[in-house]
Amino acid sequence: MKILLLEDDELFGETIEEFLSEEGYGVDWAQSVSEAMEYGYHKRYDLYLFDVKLPDGDGFGLLKELREVGDGTPTIFITSKNQKSDIKEGLLKGADDYLTKPVDLEEMLLRIKAVLRRCYGEETIQIGEFRFDLKNLQLYRGEELMELNPKELALLALFVKNRKKVVPKETIYQHLWKPDEIVSDGALRVYINSLKKVFGKEAITNIRGVGYRFEA
Repeated sequence: MKILLLEDDELFGETIEEFLSEEGYGVDWAQSVSEAMEYGYHKRYDLYLFDVKLPDGDGFGLLKELREVGDGTPTIFITSKNQKSDIKEGLLKGADDYLTKPVDLEEMLLRIKAVLRRCYGEETIQIGEFRFDLKNLQLYRGEELMELNPKELALLALFVKNRKKVVPKETIYQHLWKPDEIVSDGALRVYINSLKKVFGKEAITNIRGVGYRFEA
């Protein structure tokens, strides 16, 4: 799972980044609203962890803008504001939860897991005879670990999180390839075919000119 952390306190931000990385999450750390927007433009995340007071704006305003353009990524605010009006404002802007400073890291981890579980389901899900570990990106048939490459597993995770929904090609490109990598439609077809070999030809539907839908 990938998290975008927005926090301008350098020591606190470094502490959170190290803690969540040790727990197995991929973390990008932005120290300003503009930097967070730049990250969000190039990558897709499973969770936003936003501070409220920032040098060039605030987390409330940033989330409001993201929600207005259709970004529904689950969001937790970290704030020194603990008045009911501030908490209410954050929730009305589209937040899923909030933490007040000083933050207990273990509590933060539990809140993150709860929000991710509520939004995406359990970290390990069953797909027919297969078991997919979303956190560690590992696919099992019984106790056998299936041999899929990292991009195929990342694609499967994206499909699982959007099961029964059409995932546009542009979304897949952003999810699988870094900004400095060359996007390959041919490689994508190879990844799709690889997943079809595992789950069956009917498991993935090609919506011509738009994207793919995971049916399994």
